[in-house]
Amino acid sequence: MIEVSTLTKRYGPTLAVDELSFRVEPGLVTGFLGPNGAGKSTTMRVLLGLDAPTSGRALIDGQRYATLRHPLRRVGALLDPDAVQGGRSARNHLRWLARTNRIGADRVDAVLEQVGLAGVAHRRAGGFSLGMRQRLGLAAALLGDPAVLVLDEPVNGLDPEGVRWIRTLLRGLAADGRTVLISSHLMSEMELTADRLVIIGRGRLIADTTVRELADRFGQGVHVRSARDAELAALLSAAGATVADEPGGGILVRGLEPTRIGDLAARNGVAIYTAAARTVSLEDAYLQLTAGHSLRGDNDEMLEVRS
Repeated sequence: MIEVSTLTKRYGPTLAVDELSFRVEPGLVTGFLGPNGAGKSTTMRVLLGLDAPTSGRALIDGQRYATLRHPLRRVGALLDPDAVQGGRSARNHLRWLARTNRIGADRVDAVLEQVGLAGVAHRRAGGFSLGMRQRLGLAAALLGDPAVLVLDEPVNGLDPEGVRWIRTLLRGLAADGRTVLISSHLMSEMELTADRLVIIGRGRLIADTTVRELADRFGQGVHVRSARDAELAALLSAAGATVADEPGGGILVRGLEPTRIGDLAARNGVAIYTAAARTVSLEDAYLQLTAGHSLRGDNDEMLEVRS
């Protein structure tokens, strides 16, 4: 389990993370979302012992990363696909990582095969494309067969086949009972991959929810056009529905199914022209939720590099 508790991180006068608290449970893929500069990468860096917290804590199974014995066996991380010595081959890069944590050499070849780099394992990593470097970073994260994975934008540079592959991989790892925390700006991919979402803005928690709950919260319902919208809205509200006017005409009804809406309208002599179920994409819900939480100002560049 990952537990972040009242975590605060300052870089000089800049507040990057502000009393942030959330938990990441095993058996789920948790998406870690937020605008540029929200504090996502800073939080991950503190979790992995790369930065010290100003206050609060970020723990893995109740321990700080720095105190873990053979950490690669406990936590697999990918924060920067370029964090590799370019003169080493892919196989040698993984071999020296394996030796630092007493991981057998046979595991190196296994993860190279798993991420699709077995055929280029002898090539220098400096000549790899971004997608290949991402796969090598994933191989390093998987090297110790860890129970916890922390991945920052792992699908960057991957082609559609690679994106589908990593989606299947992450969901399979979570199904095995592992804890998976993944940050991304690709909302369409998070909609397909994540079970839960932790959304932050300006270093603070905005939402800790499921993908479905977030979609339900923003805009899901039944779009209705009728001969007498105001009269129908009053009837539906009396029946327990939540009703709102639509900008382009008609009403949006939440809390009643289309068949129930049709029955009420028919019994009261209100003609309905349209009654269509409507759902909101994760991207739309995310943009509504995070509106006003993007950073603007002199400190954007530094925070975006960190986050």
